[in-house]
Amino acid sequence: MTIPVAPAKRPPGKAGRNLPVAIGVGLGLGALVLASLFIVRWGWLVLVVPAISLGVWELARAFAAGRFHVPVVPVMVGTVAMHLAAYLSGGPGLMMAFGMTLLAVVAWRSVQGIDGAARDVTAGVFVAAYAPFLSAFTSLMLAQPDGPRRVAVFILVTICSDIGGYAVGVVAGRHPMAPSVSPKKSWEGALGSLVGCLVAGMISVPLILGGSLWAGALLGLLTVLMATLGDLTESMLKRDLGVKDLGHLLPGHGGLMDRIDSLLVTAPVAWFVFSLLV
Repeated sequence: MTIPVAPAKRPPGKAGRNLPVAIGVGLGLGALVLASLFIVRWGWLVLVVPAISLGVWELARAFAAGRFHVPVVPVMVGTVAMHLAAYLSGGPGLMMAFGMTLLAVVAWRSVQGIDGAARDVTAGVFVAAYAPFLSAFTSLMLAQPDGPRRVAVFILVTICSDIGGYAVGVVAGRHPMAPSVSPKKSWEGALGSLVGCLVAGMISVPLILGGSLWAGALLGLLTVLMATLGDLTESMLKRDLGVKDLGHLLPGHGGLMDRIDSLLVTAPVAWFVFSLLV
């Protein structure tokens, strides 16, 4: 399958975004997430599986710009399998589905010849691990008796990292954290992210999940660390591949993967904290 190369430019905006449009899109996405979680339990799967499949497509397009050809079909099939297996069979089911997806990536690419095969398989394994595998930890959370509330708290705390970092970074950002990777990310913004995550965790975990205050603080601290790592990782990936955004689906935000990078890497940590302390 031939993947079209992702476009390398986008129109400039304030701080990289059209803020009113970005806020409107963010509120709309938030309402959609809440509806998927609390109308019917499996509604989250109906939302997240197509969303991550789209994310796989965005990543494949970006890798195509760097002459990597991701085996898209087995990764998308694996996306469905990993989320369903995690929800129905827990951790062992997720690991089995992930392993089968990796084998399918190798098998799919092997029938297309050996030229560039190692490079393409490596890209396919990365995409399978980065998008569907990490996001499937939300399905593990969802399977618990209070699963919808766990997923909602995880998303709330992670989003507060972006909100706190953006608000403080725009107003007071002076010292770049990693200028060669993400020039707009500052240490002042990171402090805003830390405060936002700690406050959100210490309020939401006791109030919504009945957990302890320090469990909420731990979730907030780990979330800001992982969310920052997720942002920097995707920025580094985009710079290496020579693309500005991974897509243009969400006005004011870029592509879907541009918005959920923090959520992906934070999901396993949130699942672990909930499993251990809540």
